[in-house]
Amino acid sequence: MTIFIHELKRNQKILLIWSFCVGILCFGCLLLFGGLEDTMEQMAEGYSQMGTLSEVLGLDRLSIATMEGFYATEISLMFAIGGAMFSAMTGAALLAKEEEGHTAEFLYTLPLGRTRIVLEKYASFWALTLLFHVICAAWILAGLLGAGESLPCREFLTFHGLQLLMDLEIGSICFLISAYCRKKPVGAALGIAILLYAADLMCRILPDLENLKYVTPYYFSNGADIFTGIKINTRLLGLHAAIMAAAAFSAVTLYRKKDLSA
Repeated sequence: MTIFIHELKRNQKILLIWSFCVGILCFGCLLLFGGLEDTMEQMAEGYSQMGTLSEVLGLDRLSIATMEGFYATEISLMFAIGGAMFSAMTGAALLAKEEEGHTAEFLYTLPLGRTRIVLEKYASFWALTLLFHVICAAWILAGLLGAGESLPCREFLTFHGLQLLMDLEIGSICFLISAYCRKKPVGAALGIAILLYAADLMCRILPDLENLKYVTPYYFSNGADIFTGIKINTRLLGLHAAIMAAAAFSAVTLYRKKDLSA
C-alpha cells in the first residue's frame, strides 16, 4: 500500500482546498436561505414560468421557497459540478504526472510491478473522491443545522450516493485518458466534466437527443428527479457502472504495455 498512502499524502492539499471551496459554498448558500425566505415565494413564481428551462432544472416540480426544492435545484447543481471537476482533475493527474515530472524511470524500477502501481493509484482516486464527499456532506449538514432546516433522509442519501457513483465514473474515464497521455490532461478533464453536464441539459431539452442520457452520468444523479420521487433506472445505473469498470480495466491494460518516457 506504499503508493496508495503516498498518493493520499501528495493530494491532501488539493483535496482540502476543493472540499473546502465546494463545501463552504454549499454551507453559505444554505445559511442564506433563511435570510431570503421572505422573497423566495416571488422568486419561485418567476422561475416556474421560465418554460422549458424550468422543466430541465426541475423548477416546475419543486419550489425553491422550500428547503427541499432549494437544495434539489440549486445546491445540488453546485455540488454536482464541483464534485465532477474535482474527480476529473484527480483521475487525470494520477498516471500522466509520472512522465510529466520525469519520475517514471524511478517509480517503475521498484519491485512492485506496473499492475500493482496502477491499481494502488486507482484505489487512491477512490479514497480521495470518497473523502471529498464525506467532507462536503459534513459542510452541508452543518449548513442545514445552522439554517434550522432538514431534508428527507432517504432522498438525501440517495442523491449523495448517486453523486459518488457519477464522480467515480467521470474520474475513471479521466484516469483512462491519463494512461494515454504523457502530460496531465487537466484541461481535457475539466472539459469532460462540463460537457457531460451540457449533454444532460440537451437530452432534457431536445427530444431528438434523448439518447444522450446513456452517455452522461448527470442524468441518473439529477437532484430534482431524486427529490420528486422519480424511479431510478437500474439499467442505466448498471450501464454507467459498467462504463466505469471498463475505463479502469482499460487503463490498467494500456499502462502495462505503454512505452514510458523517462
